[in-house]
Amino acid sequence: MLLPEENDLLCRVQDDAPMARLMRRHWVPVCLVEEVAEADGTPLLVEVIGRRYVAFRDSNGDLGLLDELCPHRRASLVYGRNEECGLRCLYHGWKFDVKGNAVAMSSEPEGSPLHGKVKHKAYPLQEWGGFVWAWLGDEAEMYPFQPPAFAPHADTKVSILKVRIPANWAQITEGQIDSAHSSSLHSSDMVPARVEGAAADDKSWYRPSTDKSPRMQTQTTAYGFHYAAIRKPIRNAATHNYLRVTEYIAPFTSLIPPNNSYNVATVIVPIDDTTSHFHFIAWGGKDCPSIEEWRKFNHVQKGIDLDDRWVSRRNAANNFLQDRQAMKLGNFTGVKGIPNQDIVMWVSMGAIVDRSKDILGASDLAIVEFRRLMVDAAKRVAEGGPAIGADEPRAVHAQIASREGIYPKDVDWRLLGSGHSEEGMTSAAE
Repeated sequence: MLLPEENDLLCRVQDDAPMARLMRRHWVPVCLVEEVAEADGTPLLVEVIGRRYVAFRDSNGDLGLLDELCPHRRASLVYGRNEECGLRCLYHGWKFDVKGNAVAMSSEPEGSPLHGKVKHKAYPLQEWGGFVWAWLGDEAEMYPFQPPAFAPHADTKVSILKVRIPANWAQITEGQIDSAHSSSLHSSDMVPARVEGAAADDKSWYRPSTDKSPRMQTQTTAYGFHYAAIRKPIRNAATHNYLRVTEYIAPFTSLIPPNNSYNVATVIVPIDDTTSHFHFIAWGGKDCPSIEEWRKFNHVQKGIDLDDRWVSRRNAANNFLQDRQAMKLGNFTGVKGIPNQDIVMWVSMGAIVDRSKDILGASDLAIVEFRRLMVDAAKRVAEGGPAIGADEPRAVHAQIASREGIYPKDVDWRLLGSGHSEEGMTSAAE
């Protein structure tokens, strides 16, 4: 359990909260490229880490991210005209380019001393791996953008689904690093099978284990931590273990153990203290699904399962459309789609979990490690220290890989990926 003040350090991301300052010392995935794909398209409201911005692609295809409110009279630029290489405020016609320069001031007379002097706040951007990444902190602390672990190369195939969730970022992240829950919550979609390692088709995921109570081991890393969930395999249980190694790359990314067709990752970005954007990602591998195939498989399609703001049509008011008849017929949750099952749990906890009241067990070792790691990281920032994973030397994210496979019991999972005992293990490779 956490003390209330520790829970606040972990969860609060608004204003000048230590966790907000920590997150802004990293490149932040602020929106999907598809949301701002059209030149002179509709400006996009970007809500992230307790602040609001506007993103737009200009006539030349260049992308800009500005503070939402016009510096003139503080009207929202989200409703502005995106035209002729700039975003024009509707109120008085002030217009800003992607660098924040005021290139027109319709309400100001010719020769006004404001011409050429007004500059709106604009943020450095990078498009990569299906996301628009922004540097939202002090530019004096900005380090060069590096490819994320789920998109090591510019041509890596990446398929992303996105959901806006009324829950704090930390409880969603805890769901991503909790290997134990999948054997129960997702048991109708992650099916035990006599396979050599994790496998997938367009109907289900398959695992070579029926073991629902994994033994957990963790290890802290320079970028966060990783852990192994150790289960008994269906075959050779007396001599082998089924290992699933998950990587947490602070503060946004988790690498889920892959299957034989593609790799899996999640990116959790807080909107504010009580709302988050959840991204579930299939990437690389020999048979990565398309974006629409991925969203359809997970029952998270915009316009069908989600509205145009990425909000699910499943919610507490309609019991998340849970099908009790399907449960009677054998479906464990009565909810279609792996992420939808998770969302029911996260939202049911309340917007921010009171971690002073939960009772943790042996299978929650990774949860304990996450809380300890990130509370300590927030404390360091509050005391003027560096942000976790942002100081030198920084890990090369493209070299970090989640893994899974059946191994002899004497194999140390911590050595996997370092050239030792790789036989039988599936790694997160392109």
